[in-house]
Amino acid sequence: MTQVSRYGHMLGVTVNGMRMRVTARYRVDGSVLNDTVQGQMLGAETTLEIDSPDPPERVARLVRNAERGCFVLQALQKPVPVTGRTLLNGAPLEGTAAR
Repeated sequence: MTQVSRYGHMLGVTVNGMRMRVTARYRVDGSVLNDTVQGQMLGAETTLEIDSPDPPERVARLVRNAERGCFVLQALQKPVPVTGRTLLNGAPLEGTAAR
């Protein structure tokens, strides 16, 4: 929604209000107690509602640009490497999953 506001201003499209609904589908397999838990994202659906007096084609252009400019959406659609490390009291924690 940030990009809709930002790009709306840049494109001169009036956005009087907007609402976003996101539904995520996921599953978890394994066991925390057995150290085998594994979460998996199965998919997500979004609904964006925009209130605007501007013509639909101008709003559609805004939405296309906002979707292509959304870092989170792009990372989900075109997966990128994710790395991480865990520190315990400032020192690397051994035995955590390599990411």
